[in-house]
Amino acid sequence: MLRVGLTGGIGSGKSAVAARLAALGAVIVDSDRIAREVVAPGSEGLAAVVAAFSDRVLAADGTLDRAALGALVFADGTARHRLEEITHPRVRTRSAELFAAAPPDAVVVNDVPLLVEVGLAPTYHLVVVVRTAVATRLRRLARDRGMSRAEAERRIAAQADDARRDAAADVLLDNDGGLDTLHAAVDALWRDRLLPYERNVRGRRAARDAVVVLPGPDPTWPQQYARLAARIRHALAPADLRLDHVGSTAVPGLAGRDVLDVQVTVPSLAEADGPLAQRLADAGFPRLPGRWWDSPRTAVGRGRAGDEGGTGDDGWEKRLHGSADPGRAVQVHLRVAGSPGWRHALLMRDHLRADPDRRAAYLLVKRELAASAPSGVEADTAADPWFDEEYLRAEAWAAQTGWRPLTGPGRPPAGHARRAGSRAVSGPGRPLR
Repeated sequence: MLRVGLTGGIGSGKSAVAARLAALGAVIVDSDRIAREVVAPGSEGLAAVVAAFSDRVLAADGTLDRAALGALVFADGTARHRLEEITHPRVRTRSAELFAAAPPDAVVVNDVPLLVEVGLAPTYHLVVVVRTAVATRLRRLARDRGMSRAEAERRIAAQADDARRDAAADVLLDNDGGLDTLHAAVDALWRDRLLPYERNVRGRRAARDAVVVLPGPDPTWPQQYARLAARIRHALAPADLRLDHVGSTAVPGLAGRDVLDVQVTVPSLAEADGPLAQRLADAGFPRLPGRWWDSPRTAVGRGRAGDEGGTGDDGWEKRLHGSADPGRAVQVHLRVAGSPGWRHALLMRDHLRADPDRRAAYLLVKRELAASAPSGVEADTAADPWFDEEYLRAEAWAAQTGWRPLTGPGRPPAGHARRAGSRAVSGPGRPLR
């Protein structure tokens, strides 16, 4: 099933979005409703709340006095944390039960007010954030809930701010207009993204929509990569593998195809073929059919077998996964730690980041290739001799600067030897990204 996280600040209109999605056919798992269930009269949750905050949070009929409890916790961060320790595990358990009960072809929307605050974003295929101006939210809270301005401002301040929520959002729905405008945006999201995304996840296939070539770089690419990387790390757990943003979108100032390239460092291709492949597919990154490899550059591959990483005229074999999300083109490259293709992806990225002149030259060549063969620019990139020359310049830069692939937790040491016995497949080279 497709798992969608839905969130927004208090008063943003998130519930209106959930209601519209439910009308379209989504299964809604409402965390607010569950939060009420887990502290219902006679429940263990209510008993734990009373033990923590005394019976002053109980109404005369024995139910939870939510206003009294809210007045306590929203003014005191320690008290709020204590309440969350009681309710959040119970809400998660009940939510998991509802997810498990949903049909296998469902679009399950988890409506979670504190999705960002509790770090749930990586657990979903997609995160939708409803964004509304604070002034609008204050008016709604006064009108619909009878809150004083001071109380509404305290509630808003207790949650994540807009910048933090925006950073977690794959989709931003603006809700400063009327209900008809909001419904139209939700309908388009359902039709154009959620339904095809669900079908692709269930069918273990990548989206095949045309990739947009942007006239300039997108400054949000690093933020988009961070969201994807967190999702991939969550999917691959408990494996602790190195992830890197590579390709053109990893180099500030470069324009090009709007495709995010993620490199996952694996100990071997056999491991990439094991449970990791299934976990990636479950998370919305299915393996692409066929065999994939990177084209060797002159200095280490073509006609120079025996050099470090030499593979003759064969390619540098890898595994390649795509994205089931029709709204976000992604390529996930699984390359062996220390292998020539792994090292090359990191070296070219870092060299272009460090040298503005080479960035400008690279962009010019890419634009010339796109103008001469717009449908095959990536294949031409793989064969164009300029990229062999650029590789030599990058290697010279690495020698001069002492560049080595970065190390860190779960990452191979710099200079890690090529996997013994590795073998590249022969055939038409795939473009290096």
